[in-house]
Formats: sequence, structure tokens, C-alpha cells
Amino acid sequence: MDSVEITGPMLDRFDEILTPEALAFTAALQREFGPRRAELLQTRQARQAELSAGATLDFLPETKQIREDDAWRVADPAPGLVDRRVEITGPVDKKMTINALNSGAKVWLADFEDANSPLWENCVNGQLNLRDALDRTIDFSAGEKTYALRPDDELATVVVRPRGWHLDEKHLLVDGSPVSASLFDFALYFFHCARRQIAKGRGPYFYLPKIESHQEARLWNDVFVRAQEALDIPRGTIRATVLIETYPAAFEMEEILYELREHSAGLNAGRWDYLFSVIKKFRTRGREFLLPERNAVTMTAPFMRAYTELLVSTCHRRGAHAIGGMAAFIPSRRDPEVNKVALEKVRADKTRESGDGFDGSWVAHPDLVPICREVFDGVLGDRPNQVDRLRDDVQVTAEALLAVSQTPGEITEAGLRANVNVALRYLAAWMAGSGAVAIFNLMEDAATAEICRSQIWQWIHNDIELSDTGITVTRALVERVIEEELTKIRTEPGYDEARFAEAAALFREVALDDDFADFLTLPAYARMP
Repeated sequence: MDSVEITGPMLDRFDEILTPEALAFTAALQREFGPRRAELLQTRQARQAELSAGATLDFLPETKQIREDDAWRVADPAPGLVDRRVEITGPVDKKMTINALNSGAKVWLADFEDANSPLWENCVNGQLNLRDALDRTIDFSAGEKTYALRPDDELATVVVRPRGWHLDEKHLLVDGSPVSASLFDFALYFFHCARRQIAKGRGPYFYLPKIESHQEARLWNDVFVRAQEALDIPRGTIRATVLIETYPAAFEMEEILYELREHSAGLNAGRWDYLFSVIKKFRTRGREFLLPERNAVTMTAPFMRAYTELLVSTCHRRGAHAIGGMAAFIPSRRDPEVNKVALEKVRADKTRESGDGFDGSWVAHPDLVPICREVFDGVLGDRPNQVDRLRDDVQVTAEALLAVSQTPGEITEAGLRANVNVALRYLAAWMAGSGAVAIFNLMEDAATAEICRSQIWQWIHNDIELSDTGITVTRALVERVIEEELTKIRTEPGYDEARFAEAAALFREVALDDDFADFLTLPAYARMP
């Protein structure tokens, strides 16, 4: 029998989001597109098996005609997405919703994915916060400080990032099975907010994460078409920016734009997840795809330069925006020297991006909006973007994208300890409901934990010697480092033994097991209520 069942608690005001009509809309999308989603996830596994057996990545011969056809373009930029020189990212809690919209950024990436811990409460309250923000009924107080929205014409454009295709929302069952978390996040926002956004002169806009192929982009496009038909909204009103944050997607950028072309708003360079994907996809290939410790891998590494140069030239050739990576630094009000050094790095990073032709870039904190805007203002001037800068000088080969072995940098004990420490802190916070976590003056999210644990897995399985001590990275060494780092953390205020014990158990599973978990968020979510 067809059924829709909510298994999570119905908390205050949840009935305003989880209405019978909204749930019926969500269920209809799940029934129509859920089977294709399942097939595409199986295709991912088959492709991974081929790579693990010795295959490689390359530009697809079967889509050569799309790449060679100079005639097609994506849709013109939608209202509110013409100028994207500064974008701020963050979770969809009340405080962040108000601060991000007020930040002075052109766009706010309202994140249900890597910066969100997918507690049931977070996912539904996030939908409430977005609707309340559009209705201008949202407010937030912390002690004597009150947060309220500025006038509409001063607010950032909302772009929602739903969870990736690989994730379920276990608190909503459709015909007895969990709904796709992607469809859950998309459908509830679209159902409640699409017309609200259109009434404000904008539209329902999205960031699409973790895509691995143009077929997965085609599935999103078909979802968009059906959703617009169902709500009688003109086709092409939805716009989506795809994060190129998986290794396979880097070889299908043009095809991804092509599949979404009437709904496309461009591509984004997602650094940490991209590095994680490099390790994951070629984890059986020994040192050919070995990366140095994460802070040593810069955007000037040859394979990263190839990736960003290709992204800009691909986007601009097709009339699409190219959006740069994250500045994750969190300014310290107590340490001006730390700020000075970090802000110089942020400025250099944004200067490189704007000089390469990116049309905008990401920051994680409102205090970084001015510096990013200043850098892009210096290149753009009064122009809203530089999509007309075609970068015809760029010619990127598959070999250049795969040249991981040319990456300079070392693997040190300090790097190992940093990966363990940050991952433990992040996972403890994530399991407790916080997906964007300030750690050592950086805003860390799930992508951080992924690169930390996957690097350690890679080092163990390649018998890596630490450059500063000569010690080989083994399971036993990492176990000792885990205990030593936990000992340090135990001395800090607010330490919770149970939470960190759970974080350590999860970290051991995803970093030390022989089998490599595709995403640490899968076993982590299984541990959540």
C-alpha cells in the first residue's frame, strides 16, 4: 500500500513544513525518481570497482560531440545571480540565517549538506528558518544582543544546498523506505519557498553537491522539470550551480553544464571534497595518487591548477559563472598577529582566483566578506562578472588533471596529529548536532573530516614514513596518537567523555578499517537518533 510516514518527532511548528501537501509532493518525486537515483548509485559502485582494478579517468569519448559543439550555452543569469562576487556559506540555524543574509555577500549558500549535522531537528528547523526569513518573521536573541534582518534589497540571494544523492532521510518513509535526503531537502524548500522567492524578484536556486557524472546532473534536471510542472512554475525558473568536488566530475564539466543548461547557474570549485575524492577513487593505486598532508596541498599544485583553470574556461565558454573555493579562516578578536597572517593568505587566494577569471568566491565568516569583495571589485569594477573572459589560452589534458604525483609537500607527525585532532573534534560536534565547527581559527565541515580520515587511511596503506621522525604510519601508531590527542582535549572546558568516545570509535572505523567507507557521514548518520 502507498504510504508516507514520519518517524521523527513532530516538534514545535513542524506541522507548518511537514504539511500533507508538501509530503505528497515529496513522495511523488521520490516515487518517480528514487529508482533512477538507486541505479546511479549502483553505477558509482561499478565505476569504483573499475578504477580499483586499474582503470583510469578520462574525458568521455561518447560525449565528444557535446564538448566540440560551440553553439550551445546555458541560460542567461537569473535575477539575484548576475553578480556573485562574494558568497557566504553556512548552516541554516536562526543566527546564521540572519547573519549570512545581512553579511553584505551577494549570495548565501544555505547549507543542508557539509555544514549541517543532519539531525531531524536541524533539517526541519532549517526549512522553517528559510521560510520565516522570506516572510521577514525571523528573529534571534542571545543575551542582550538581538539579530534582525536588514531591508530586502540589502540581503544576500538565498541558494540552498540539499544533501547529496548518496544520503537518505530516515525520518520520512515513502512506501516503507527512507526518502532520498536530496529530494527531501529540495522538495520541502521548493514547495514552501519557490513562490515566495519569485514574489521577491528572485527564484528557487540550488547548489548541487557530490555529483559524479552528467547522468546524475540529468536526474536533477528532470527533477526540476517535474517540480516546476507540478507547482505550475515556468520551466527554467530553477537555477542550480554544481560543485565540481569529485574527481570523475572534473572530466565531465561540459556535459554537466549541458544536462542542466536551461537550469544552470554555473560550477564551483570545492577543494576539500575534491582532494578526498582523489584519494577515494584511486585508493588502490599506491603512491601514484599519494597526497602530502592537507595543509601542504595548495591550489597552486599542478593538478589543482589544471582543475581550476579547466573549470573557469569551461564555464565561460558556455556563458556560465565560475565560482571559486572557500576561505575558511575565522578572524580572532584576541590575536591580531594570527589575523594578519591569515588575512594575507585569504587576500592572495582571492587575488589568484579573480585573476584566473573566477566570477566570485566563497567565505565562511561575515568578517571575510569585505576583503573578498575588495579583491573582486578590483578586477570587476562596475561589471557584475567576467563571464566574457573566455580563457582561450587554457588547454587542460586528462594527464594534467591526474598529475597528483607532482604535488609538493611532506607528511609529518604534526600533520598526522592535526588530522586526528581536527577529525575527533569535528565528529564529536557533528554527532551532537553542529555541522560547521570552529577549530583552530578555521571553519571546518564534513569535507574536512573526510580529507583527514582518508589521508590517514592512505598513509597506513602505503607504509608512509613521517618526514620529520622517520616513523612509519601504522594502525598502532594512529591508535597511540588518537589516545594522546584525546588526552589533550580532555583538559579543555566542556569536554564530554561520551561524545568523544563515540567520535573516536567512528574515526577508527572510517580511518583504520581495511574497507574504505565511501562517506563517513553514512556510518555517522546510522549512529544518530
